[in-house]
Amino acid sequence: MADMADLRDFPDQAYSGVHHGPLQEGEWITLQDSKGRRHSVKLERGKIFHTTKGGIEHDDLIDGPDAVTIRSKGNVEYLALRPLMADYSVSMPRGAAVIYPKDTAQIVTMADIFPGAKVVEAGAGSGALTTALLRAVGIQGQVISFERREDFAEVARKNVTGFFGAEHPAWRLEIGDLVEKLNEQDVDRVILDMLAPWECVDVVAEALSPGGVFCAYVATTTQLSRVVETLRAHGEFTEPRAWESLVRDWHVEGLAVRPGHRMQGHTAFLVTARRMAHGVQAPRKKRRPAPGAYGDDYAGPRRAEPGSEASAEQPVQTSGDMP
Repeated sequence: MADMADLRDFPDQAYSGVHHGPLQEGEWITLQDSKGRRHSVKLERGKIFHTTKGGIEHDDLIDGPDAVTIRSKGNVEYLALRPLMADYSVSMPRGAAVIYPKDTAQIVTMADIFPGAKVVEAGAGSGALTTALLRAVGIQGQVISFERREDFAEVARKNVTGFFGAEHPAWRLEIGDLVEKLNEQDVDRVILDMLAPWECVDVVAEALSPGGVFCAYVATTTQLSRVVETLRAHGEFTEPRAWESLVRDWHVEGLAVRPGHRMQGHTAFLVTARRMAHGVQAPRKKRRPAPGAYGDDYAGPRRAEPGSEASAEQPVQTSGDMP
């Protein structure tokens, strides 16, 4: 068995998705022009990548070093680099929309994805988040992905396998509904990227270990409200935390330092909460709700008052019934 220093050059053993040495046929590279426009290219012998400024022959890159410049037939210079995971995730073929790197980084950090962790995700989408989860848990961990649509699952499988160069031993892809198919126990983390994650709270609570992390990725304020209130109504999760992240580039050129003209604004909201021990109620939020927060127009889940024999929550509405 090669030592750890050597494993980086054997993707089928290290499963990092990172390659070293000369560029090889079948690898993806990124070609970038002087204006910052990028193109993802899969290297194949005998092929030509066509641009408006002339073609670039793949054979001129294969067996050569990474991080070089190459000129098209029209004498335009391009930078050729192996893509980082962030580059790969935004350029991969898509079935469902991908989770962008700024949110992936937040999920991996704030949900505390660690080597050896047992992680459940739903849905798999196009596999962008899955690649980050697998790299974080490593070959000693486990990622179980649920995807309702077979066509999306197939796209995810191709993208994840394409990134790592082989089937990752820590990954299991299940086609079906998480609520119906999840029968795991002692799960460390659950990541939900789906239309109605609140429908999964009870099932997820049974699967998570005490102290485990629930994380939901939702696009709208209505979804955000529903999942937060459902976690509160369940009673055995810590007070949910909700946030979004915004990323803005800066232009830096001598004394001309200013914000960039474009930024990555709202993509989605993230919600996290910790699983309490089974049967243990989380401390109630002491801050008084804003006026009207739970007025006559509010029809969502409600946590039962102390000493009340009422149900912990009203029936959860489906996404089509959301106010």
